[in-house]
Amino acid sequence: MAAETEHRAAVLEIRAKGRRLEGYAATFGTETRIAERFTEVIAPGAFASSLKTGGDILALVDHDAGRVLARTRSGTLRLSEDTRGLAFSLDVPDTTAGRDVLALAERGDLGGMSFGFSVRQGGEHWQGDRRELRALDLFEISIVSAFPAYPETSIAARSRQGAAPRLSIARRYLDLMEATR
Repeated sequence: MAAETEHRAAVLEIRAKGRRLEGYAATFGTETRIAERFTEVIAPGAFASSLKTGGDILALVDHDAGRVLARTRSGTLRLSEDTRGLAFSLDVPDTTAGRDVLALAERGDLGGMSFGFSVRQGGEHWQGDRRELRALDLFEISIVSAFPAYPETSIAARSRQGAAPRLSIARRYLDLMEATR
């Protein structure tokens, strides 16, 4: 039986710095309320297996497979775990979706980062209504227009030549209903 795909979104931090987006698609140890039903937190190392297997992970806009921004297979999306969470860096394509995302990032109008995943066998721990995600299969990360759930993720637009000043930081706490159940 195939694992169920879930999506989570998060708040972002935006800095305008050119044609590269960088930040965190997920952060460790940050609790969020999921659809008023339970609290969820991501444990350090939750994405390690997905990153080690070398599978193709996509960067999308609003979980839409028709709006691909980058992918690990081509090297245009780079993912890693550090002490804060799941870090990403992606090269923004010169496409309609890429130009739109970059313009919104520079204006500070994006809503957050999200990620699509399934829980690996034994990869979650429940204690009452608190769910800890410990081992996930990551399929994609997405830049979302609205409704972030995790409060500590970030995204920044960067140029390859150097840094530009930070334009905006958005911090919102919103519940996100599970996309698929």
